[in-house]
Amino acid sequence: MSTGTEGTAQTNRFAPPTAEVADVATGGTELAGRGMRLVAVLIDGLIQGAIYWILTIIAFSALDPRKGNIGVGVIVGQIVLGFGLFILIQGYLLHTEGQTVGKKLLGMRIVRSNGERATLGRLLGLRYLVGWIIVMIPFIGAIYALVDCLMIFRDSRKCVHDNIADTIVVKV
Repeated sequence: MSTGTEGTAQTNRFAPPTAEVADVATGGTELAGRGMRLVAVLIDGLIQGAIYWILTIIAFSALDPRKGNIGVGVIVGQIVLGFGLFILIQGYLLHTEGQTVGKKLLGMRIVRSNGERATLGRLLGLRYLVGWIIVMIPFIGAIYALVDCLMIFRDSRKCVHDNIADTIVVKV
Protein backbone atom coordinates (compact mmCIF):
# COMPACT_ATOMS: atom_id res chain seq x y z
CA MET A 1 0.00 0.00 0.00
CA SER A 2 1.28 3.48 -0.91
CA THR A 3 1.50 6.30 1.63
CA GLY A 4 1.81 9.02 -1.05
CA THR A 5 5.16 10.23 0.30
CA GLU A 6 7.44 8.06 -1.85
CA GLY A 7 10.18 9.84 -3.76
CA THR A 8 11.30 13.41 -3.80
CA ALA A 9 10.10 16.20 -6.06
CA GLN A 10 12.90 15.24 -8.46
CA THR A 11 11.78 11.63 -8.79
CA ASN A 12 8.03 12.09 -8.37
CA ARG A 13 6.63 12.73 -11.81
CA PHE A 14 3.44 14.15 -10.27
CA ALA A 15 5.25 16.82 -8.24
CA PRO A 16 4.89 20.46 -9.32
CA PRO A 17 7.84 22.02 -11.16
CA THR A 18 10.55 23.41 -8.93
CA ALA A 19 12.03 25.90 -11.38
CA GLU A 20 11.52 29.56 -10.56
CA VAL A 21 9.37 31.25 -13.19
CA ALA A 22 9.38 35.05 -13.40
CA ASP A 23 6.82 37.12 -15.30
CA VAL A 24 9.52 39.51 -16.46
CA ALA A 25 13.29 39.44 -16.61
CA THR A 26 14.62 42.97 -16.43
CA GLY A 27 18.30 42.14 -16.70
CA GLY A 28 19.17 44.25 -13.65
CA THR A 29 17.32 47.34 -14.85
CA GLU A 30 14.67 49.05 -12.77
CA LEU A 31 11.11 49.09 -14.09
CA ALA A 32 9.61 52.53 -14.62
CA GLY A 33 6.94 53.58 -12.14
CA ARG A 34 3.26 53.44 -12.99
CA GLY A 35 2.72 57.14 -12.29
CA MET A 36 5.64 58.20 -14.47
CA ARG A 37 4.38 56.01 -17.31
CA LEU A 38 0.97 57.66 -16.99
CA VAL A 39 2.47 61.16 -17.12
CA ALA A 40 4.56 60.18 -20.18
CA VAL A 41 1.48 58.89 -22.00
CA LEU A 42 -0.39 62.09 -21.13
CA ILE A 43 2.47 64.21 -22.51
CA ASP A 44 2.53 62.14 -25.71
CA GLY A 45 -1.25 62.33 -26.00
CA LEU A 46 -1.33 66.10 -25.56
CA ILE A 47 1.34 66.62 -28.22
CA GLN A 48 -0.35 64.22 -30.66
CA GLY A 49 -3.83 65.57 -29.88
CA ALA A 50 -2.90 69.20 -30.40
CA ILE A 51 -1.24 68.58 -33.78
CA TYR A 52 -3.99 66.18 -34.88
CA TRP A 53 -6.68 68.66 -33.86
CA ILE A 54 -5.10 71.41 -35.98
CA LEU A 55 -4.73 69.08 -38.99
CA THR A 56 -8.32 67.85 -38.61
CA ILE A 57 -9.69 71.40 -38.59
CA ILE A 58 -7.74 72.14 -41.77
CA ALA A 59 -8.91 68.91 -43.43
CA PHE A 60 -12.57 69.31 -42.43
CA SER A 61 -12.67 72.91 -43.57
CA ALA A 62 -12.39 71.51 -47.11
CA LEU A 63 -15.42 69.25 -46.57
CA ASP A 64 -19.04 70.31 -46.35
CA PRO A 65 -20.81 67.98 -43.88
CA ARG A 66 -24.20 69.07 -45.27
CA LYS A 67 -23.32 67.39 -48.58
CA GLY A 68 -22.61 64.05 -46.94
CA ASN A 69 -18.87 64.09 -47.60
CA ILE A 70 -18.05 62.58 -44.20
CA GLY A 71 -18.15 58.81 -44.55
CA VAL A 72 -16.12 55.69 -43.96
CA GLY A 73 -13.33 56.95 -46.22
CA VAL A 74 -12.89 60.06 -44.10
CA ILE A 75 -12.85 58.01 -40.89
CA VAL A 76 -10.25 55.60 -42.31
CA GLY A 77 -8.29 58.62 -43.52
CA GLN A 78 -8.33 60.04 -39.99
CA ILE A 79 -7.02 56.77 -38.57
CA VAL A 80 -4.23 56.62 -41.14
CA LEU A 81 -3.45 60.31 -40.58
CA GLY A 82 -3.36 59.74 -36.82
CA PHE A 83 -0.93 56.82 -37.00
CA GLY A 84 1.18 58.58 -39.64
CA LEU A 85 1.34 61.61 -37.40
CA PHE A 86 2.37 59.38 -34.48
CA ILE A 87 5.22 58.01 -36.61
CA LEU A 88 6.32 61.51 -37.60
CA ILE A 89 6.30 62.74 -33.99
CA GLN A 90 7.65 59.68 -32.20
CA GLY A 91 9.36 57.57 -34.89
CA TYR A 92 12.85 59.03 -34.70
CA LEU A 93 13.11 58.74 -30.91
CA LEU A 94 11.56 55.27 -30.93
CA HIS A 95 14.07 54.13 -33.56
CA THR A 96 17.18 55.70 -32.03
CA GLU A 97 16.47 55.61 -28.29
CA GLY A 98 13.45 53.35 -27.71
CA GLN A 99 11.62 56.36 -26.28
CA THR A 100 8.66 58.59 -27.01
CA VAL A 101 8.87 62.32 -26.30
CA GLY A 102 7.14 61.83 -22.94
CA LYS A 103 9.37 58.92 -21.95
CA LYS A 104 12.48 60.89 -22.97
CA LEU A 105 11.40 63.86 -20.82
CA LEU A 106 10.80 61.60 -17.82
CA GLY A 107 13.86 59.33 -18.19
CA MET A 108 12.30 56.08 -19.37
CA ARG A 109 12.99 53.69 -22.24
CA ILE A 110 11.17 50.80 -23.92
CA VAL A 111 13.22 47.61 -24.19
CA ARG A 112 12.56 43.92 -24.78
CA SER A 113 11.67 41.86 -21.70
CA ASN A 114 15.20 40.45 -21.66
CA GLY A 115 16.69 43.98 -21.61
CA GLU A 116 17.74 44.06 -25.27
CA ARG A 117 16.95 46.97 -27.56
CA ALA A 118 13.51 46.77 -29.17
CA THR A 119 13.42 47.22 -32.94
CA LEU A 120 11.37 49.96 -34.58
CA GLY A 121 9.21 47.33 -36.31
CA ARG A 122 8.40 45.69 -32.97
CA LEU A 123 7.61 49.04 -31.36
CA LEU A 124 5.49 50.50 -34.15
CA GLY A 125 3.92 47.29 -35.42
CA LEU A 126 3.31 45.23 -32.30
CA ARG A 127 3.35 47.71 -29.43
CA TYR A 128 1.37 50.53 -31.05
CA LEU A 129 -0.35 49.57 -34.33
CA VAL A 130 -2.01 46.37 -33.08
CA GLY A 131 -3.56 48.22 -30.14
CA TRP A 132 -4.51 51.16 -32.34
CA ILE A 133 -6.45 48.83 -34.65
CA ILE A 134 -8.14 46.95 -31.80
CA VAL A 135 -9.28 50.19 -30.15
CA MET A 136 -11.08 51.14 -33.39
CA ILE A 137 -13.40 48.11 -33.12
CA PRO A 138 -16.70 49.20 -31.54
CA PHE A 139 -17.28 47.86 -28.00
CA ILE A 140 -14.31 45.46 -28.13
CA GLY A 141 -11.95 48.41 -28.47
CA ALA A 142 -13.24 50.03 -25.30
CA ILE A 143 -12.83 46.79 -23.34
CA TYR A 144 -9.32 46.30 -24.74
CA ALA A 145 -8.33 49.86 -23.81
CA LEU A 146 -9.59 49.40 -20.25
CA VAL A 147 -7.91 46.02 -19.76
CA ASP A 148 -4.70 47.33 -21.34
CA CYS A 149 -4.54 50.19 -18.82
CA LEU A 150 -5.44 48.07 -15.80
CA MET A 151 -2.82 45.39 -16.50
CA ILE A 152 -0.10 47.83 -15.36
CA PHE A 153 -1.09 47.05 -11.76
CA ARG A 154 0.49 43.58 -12.00
CA ASP A 155 3.88 43.06 -10.38
CA SER A 156 5.52 43.01 -13.82
CA ARG A 157 3.94 46.41 -14.71
CA LYS A 158 3.34 45.08 -18.22
CA CYS A 159 0.24 46.26 -20.06
CA VAL A 160 -1.39 44.19 -22.80
CA HIS A 161 0.57 46.08 -25.47
CA ASP A 162 3.78 45.19 -23.59
CA ASN A 163 2.80 41.52 -23.64
CA ILE A 164 1.98 41.64 -27.36
CA ALA A 165 5.33 43.25 -28.20
CA ASP A 166 7.37 41.51 -25.46
CA THR A 167 8.53 44.86 -24.08
CA ILE A 168 8.98 46.55 -20.73
CA VAL A 169 9.47 50.19 -19.76
CA VAL A 170 12.56 50.84 -17.66
CA LYS A 171 14.23 53.82 -16.05
CA VAL A 172 17.18 55.21 -17.97
